[in-house]
Amino acid sequence: MSFSRSSGILLHPTSLPSRFGIGDLGPEARRFVDFLAAAGQQLWQVLPLGPTGFGDSPYMCFSAMAGNPLLISLEVLRDRGLLAAAELDALPAYPLAVDYGRVIREKFPLLRTAWRRFREHASPEERSAYAEFCGAAAWLEDFALFMALKEHYKGKPWVEWTKPLIKRTPAAIKRARLKHADTIDFHCFLQFEFHRQIGDIKAYANQRHIKLVGDLPIYVAHDSAEVWAQPDYFDINHDTGRPYAVAGVPPDYFSATGQLWGNPLYAWDTLKADGYEWWVKRFKALLEYVDAVRIDHFRGFEAYWRVPYGEATAINGTWVKGPGAELFQRIYERLGDLPVIAEDLGVITPEVEALRDGFKLPGMKILQFAFGSGDENPYLPHNYEPNCVVYTGTHDNDTTLGWFQSLAEEERAGVLDYLKSDNPAQIHWDMTRLAFASQADLAIIPLQDLLGLDTTARMNTPSKGQGNWVWRYAPGSLTAALQDKLLALTEASARRGIDA
Repeated sequence: MSFSRSSGILLHPTSLPSRFGIGDLGPEARRFVDFLAAAGQQLWQVLPLGPTGFGDSPYMCFSAMAGNPLLISLEVLRDRGLLAAAELDALPAYPLAVDYGRVIREKFPLLRTAWRRFREHASPEERSAYAEFCGAAAWLEDFALFMALKEHYKGKPWVEWTKPLIKRTPAAIKRARLKHADTIDFHCFLQFEFHRQIGDIKAYANQRHIKLVGDLPIYVAHDSAEVWAQPDYFDINHDTGRPYAVAGVPPDYFSATGQLWGNPLYAWDTLKADGYEWWVKRFKALLEYVDAVRIDHFRGFEAYWRVPYGEATAINGTWVKGPGAELFQRIYERLGDLPVIAEDLGVITPEVEALRDGFKLPGMKILQFAFGSGDENPYLPHNYEPNCVVYTGTHDNDTTLGWFQSLAEEERAGVLDYLKSDNPAQIHWDMTRLAFASQADLAIIPLQDLLGLDTTARMNTPSKGQGNWVWRYAPGSLTAALQDKLLALTEASARRGIDA
């Protein structure tokens, strides 16, 4: 599916300001949408929206289908009568950077209070909506039980539960559902409330001609409801639950030893025999919350890097053929011509390009990768085809200012020469202008770059195990001057669109 010429901002909801320690789907999300609309933008790209686990990475979630309850707005719950203003006012001040442990400790008791009040005071209409949601979300039953058992086992991964639960014997599952019925209901409520709030934000954005671009990681976490509940779809030992091999990528720009992600690999033959129905359901679930999907690590569908379980790095892996076009043909048969962006960074082969181009999927161009290797560099704008998305950088890159400051003096001079710029302090705007002026159909800029922030505002460092995903922008950052400057650039680049 092709996209019209437009632009937008990359910002995960956790990076929104709020007085509750983490960005959420409440008033600040609406203010951000208002900023996007006033600045002529048409896209808001987010990272995966699932419930994060150890390390707080949105790419390593407890479920491929569920939403992150930490994104639920306490203010929206207050406005619905499920929390009292005094309960919110009693919360202490939080630092600007997200402290996930503290947020979990202090937010979840309030979410439980809201759940109890919902059970006691919900209107017949709300009860009906809740029942309808629970009945329609086929993944919810397994997920809620999984989370209830994780609570019971103090957060231990499912491979450390009792053997009958690891193997999901019918008797053990029946006992668990009865024993943990209340906790199961609590997690069902959290998903219902997330569903309502993200749906409200999507509707609010769409009314202002803003589309949400979601993110679908190719892999799911080993410690997730899907791997536990549907082990046949994954390449794991069904007796122990341990994987035979794990996912990653070979040495690349980000790491000399590759990236060892640790996710279990798929049992593609089993998925194929089932008509790839699991993947169809996964796309369908995400598209309830967003308007378009960026597929993370798209190249893994053509061939994926298989690393034996227990390896310390990703060096000793091998390439294995993936499902290729067959999977996407099935998804398109079931769901139609989807608005999909292919994250095609890393080791890209002609076969990967053929898979991407066969479905007319726009790939990604990163301006920070464009310099230092000659005029044929595919990330230089003069080498673009229109059907692509240009970024200054992604969530895995340094901010543009931080990147530029890290370059050697000769490299900085080369960048400035290409940009025809004599003002290094404005490198973030010069790079943004370069992206917007390019013939790429879509231009998406991380908010950090529009704000001109340095390395301290970086969202993720792939080789760093802890301390990622914590950045939030300060209240008051989205000024009228920034809005007007971005609007002028958008109009001058013919990216505003006829509906703006």
